[in-house]
This record gives sequence, C-alpha cells and structure tokens, in this order.
Amino acid sequence: MLDPEFDENREDINSSVQRFEKMLNNQEDSFFDIDTLEQIADHYFMQSKFDEALKACDLGLTHFPYTLELIILKAQVLGEIQKPEDAMEIIENAILLFPTDIELILVKGSLLSQMGQHEASVNLFLEALEAYEEKDEVYFRLGLSYVAWFKPREAVDMFKKSLEHNPENENALVELANALDEIGKINESIPFYKNFIDQDPFSFTAWYNLGIAYSKLKKFEKAIDAYEYSLAIEPTFGSSLFNLGNTYMNLKDYEKAEESYKQCLIFDDPNPELFCCLGASLERQKKFDAALTYYKDAVKLDPLWDEGYYGLAVCLTEMDKWFESLHFLKKAIKLNESNPLYWIGLADVEAYLGNTASADEAFQKSIELESFFAPAWVKWAQLHYDLEDFEKSADIMLSAIDELPEEADFYYRSAIFLIKAGQFKEAFHFLESGLILDYDQHVIMFEYFPNLETQKAIFKLIQQYKK
Repeated sequence: MLDPEFDENREDINSSVQRFEKMLNNQEDSFFDIDTLEQIADHYFMQSKFDEALKACDLGLTHFPYTLELIILKAQVLGEIQKPEDAMEIIENAILLFPTDIELILVKGSLLSQMGQHEASVNLFLEALEAYEEKDEVYFRLGLSYVAWFKPREAVDMFKKSLEHNPENENALVELANALDEIGKINESIPFYKNFIDQDPFSFTAWYNLGIAYSKLKKFEKAIDAYEYSLAIEPTFGSSLFNLGNTYMNLKDYEKAEESYKQCLIFDDPNPELFCCLGASLERQKKFDAALTYYKDAVKLDPLWDEGYYGLAVCLTEMDKWFESLHFLKKAIKLNESNPLYWIGLADVEAYLGNTASADEAFQKSIELESFFAPAWVKWAQLHYDLEDFEKSADIMLSAIDELPEEADFYYRSAIFLIKAGQFKEAFHFLESGLILDYDQHVIMFEYFPNLETQKAIFKLIQQYKK
C-alpha cells in the first residue's frame, strides 16, 4: 500500500507541473517558490524531458540565482543534451561561490569524463575521496570514468570498492556486472548479487540483476528463478517481466514468453521493442495473424523501427504473401542496410519470385556483412544448384569452407556439387573430409542422389569410413 503522504506529494507535484505548463503555453505570469521549481525541474529530469527541465531551471535561477540545487541540476541537464562545455562553465562559476561543495566537484568530474578528459576526471575524483564521506558514490563515479576511458578492469575495481563501502548501492551492482561482462568475467558478479540479497532478500532489483547475470551465462533456468523471485516481490516490475520473456524465448518456450511479454505490456509503457518481441513469440507459435498485429503496432509507434518491418515480412512469407513480404523487406533494409538477416530474407523472397539475379546479389551482400552464418552459404549455393550451375554452387561452398572450416555439412555439399559437375576426384576428397569431421551427416548425400544405383555406390564408399 502506498504511503498517503507520498500520494499527496505526487499530486502536488503533478498540479505544479500542470500550472507550470499552462504558464508556458499561455505565456502567463505565475509565482512558484524555489522548492516547487526544484521539484518541477527534477520531475522533468527524471522523465528525460530535458527541454522542460531546462526551462524550469532557468526560471528558478532568474529569481533565485544562487540556488545550488538548481545550478547543479541545470548542469546535469546540459550534460544530458550533449552540451558539457556549457555545463562546465556553470559549474566553474558556481565553484567560485561554493568552493567546498562536494556535489559541484562530483558533477565537474563527470563532465570532464564526458568531454574526454578522462585522466583529469579520475584525478579529481581521487582528490574528492579525501573530503567526501559517502565514498561509495565517489568510487562509483570513478568506475564510470574508467568505463568511459575504455578501462573496464579498473572500472571493476572501483565498482567493487563502491560496494565494499555500501553493499546497497544498486547502481554499482549493475555497472559492476556490465564491466565484468566487458572483460569476460560476468560470473564474478553473481557472488556480489547473492551477498546483496543475503542482506536484503526483498530487493527486487537485486534478484533482477542476478537474473541478467545468469542469462548472460546462458543459465536460463536459474535466470527464470531469479526473475520470478523479483516478480514475487514486485509483480509490476516491467524489466523482470520483459527479460523473463526473453529467457523463455531462449528456451523455446514461446507460450510462456508470450505470457510474460503481455504482462509486461500491462505495466510498462508500450514500446516498439516489446511489441516486436511479443510478435516474435507469436510468430514462433505460427500464430501469424496475431504476430502481424504486434509488428504493425511496433512500426506505428516508431516508423523507423526496422525490426518491425522485418517481422512483418517474415510472417507474410510464411503466409505465402510474397509480394507484400518483399515490400516490407525493402523497407527494413532501407532503414538498416547492415543487418545480414534482412538480406537473406530478401534473397529468399527474390528467389521464390524468380528474380535470381536479385537473389544472388542479396545473398552476396549478406555474406559480405556476416561470413560466419552457415545457413546463408547453404542457401546461396542452393540457389545456383536449382539453376543447375553446379560449378558455381561448388565455388560458393569452397569459399564457405575457408570461412568455417569445421562445418562438416559444407564438405558434403561440396562433394555433392562437384559430383554433379563431373569433378569426381575433387568430390571424393571433400567427401572424405566430411566423413572424418562428422560421419553421421553423410545422410545428406542421399537427398541429392535419388537414383538407387548411385546411392549404392556412395553407400559403399561411405562404409569404408564407418567407425
């Protein structure tokens, strides 16, 4: 149950914000005391409405020019809108008036980091450690400076120190996990989360972050447990619901993923990523009409969300609506030319529609973007096989082997295409390599040679390598 005083305060803030916006819209004069203006500016800042926050700060500083809280908040707003130089000027002037204020020093350190002056930022924070009692906050800022300086190992040390001084610093917990992930040691974050939970078992954010760590380690069952503990404490926490859905997607439990995403939609503001994830969970269940609805919602909410157009295309392809699919694939690619999956999808549709030259170009583009995706090579080679251009199919597979030499399937396909091209000696060489790499995959050979006599000859050859 919410604190009645909190409800009343929130109502007062909302009322003040409405009066402030009415003043701006109607260009009216209205009086606000300094505390109210601070609340209004902070309200906008927390909602990332930086233009409005700046107006509230400016109004306050016009009437109360030496209000430290508004000076600091204005500097932070300017930093958020990528104007760190302007923010620094405000902070430097304020330090002349309040030379011992530690908050000004911390903001200055963060601005130095944002401006790329990483060493100066770190040195300033190290000096602040001597004067500031809340050392966990200074160590946290140091960690962020090291992150911006591309020094994740040093950042890890600082975040750990922050947690040593204050195990309840949840921001430090999150950033520690990110930094450990950066250096490939995400597993080291788990003891920190568990220790945090031992001290505060009702911290739903700690359980959530533990779930994130397990997810990154692909320990999906443990991740689900952590997310569900988080939701048992706070059932409306959208981030846990969303990531629970993602975890179920990884486990291919698409019905539960759908359920989690729909719950998230109840408690979180609609956003195109959530709509696309919900669409994908339905698509995997072959509920294409329902999936289309959510993909449409995604692009309606954000017309530049390329994943939404791709989702529409995938569903329409499955529904044999090839021309409509082509339209949305081209739209997705126009927005994002660097996603190889979009080009593979385009190639599949162009090939089905008989536009082999366009399909060939699309497959080539997908390979240029990502040469380690085996299905793209297989589909590209198959395109030319269907055109009875067996030598080209074989050439594509040979290039694929150069990129992915451990893919046994590529050797078998090379052998198939070379046999079809009449290059038997080379074919047997690749068949032998495939049998050595993975004997069981040889069954693909029989799919391409339905003739019984040919199958017998291949079978006889393959038997020589049977273990």
